Amino acid sequence: MTATGAKPKAPGSKVRSPLTRERVIDAAVRIMDAEGLEAVTMRRVAREVGVEAMSLYHHVRDKEDLLDDICVHVMREFRIPAGPSAGWPESGRYAAREWRRLLKSHPNVISVFAERRKPMTELDALRPMEFALSTILETGMSLRDAVEVFNVVGGYIMGFVMMETGMMFSAGALDQDAPNPDEAARLLPQGEVPVIHAALPHLATCDPDEQFELGLDLLLAGIAARFGTSSPDTR
Repeated sequence: MTATGAKPKAPGSKVRSPLTRERVIDAAVRIMDAEGLEAVTMRRVAREVGVEAMSLYHHVRDKEDLLDDICVHVMREFRIPAGPSAGWPESGRYAAREWRRLLKSHPNVISVFAERRKPMTELDALRPMEFALSTILETGMSLRDAVEVFNVVGGYIMGFVMMETGMMFSAGALDQDAPNPDEAARLLPQGEVPVIHAALPHLATCDPDEQFELGLDLLLAGIAARFGTSSPDTR
């Protein structure tokens, strides 16, 4: 016994970290990334942190609250550059590439974003949007136009990540069961899709990074043509 009457811990015994909201959310994100969104249940998260499911309700209200905080957790990973802006369009390129990097790190979170029933109001979740809108406003366009451009570019990035993580043809990958053009060709309806058949070698070799940059070039060129901003050829 110690001087306080407490029983001393056995040598080598592990001290369990106290359960916190942060630990719960970290565990939920790990499960989402490794096992998919359907695996994120209160019971599964509780098992991940080593407690009974009821213990989680001291830290999150319910699963919806858990999913909301997953979104905030992911948004915190957006790396906002320190120091002065690089200027448009390079600052716009950075924001687009960073958003893609973030979504590729947690592709299942796209579904969480899409199913949210309320807007995000947490400061950490809003900082990336504040940065992106501020970046677009460097072009000199109106705030209304900046919001529309923000929505268009954001939609492109989310859609592109869904394609490349879902292994669609246009993201640079063939069917996993047919990893080369000759094998893929045998799975296609003979004579019914001749253009796709001819394009298979290119679909097999196109690089997702190059395709993303091509789409970004097209978007920036369109913004420049529509709003008179700087040319996108300043990379």
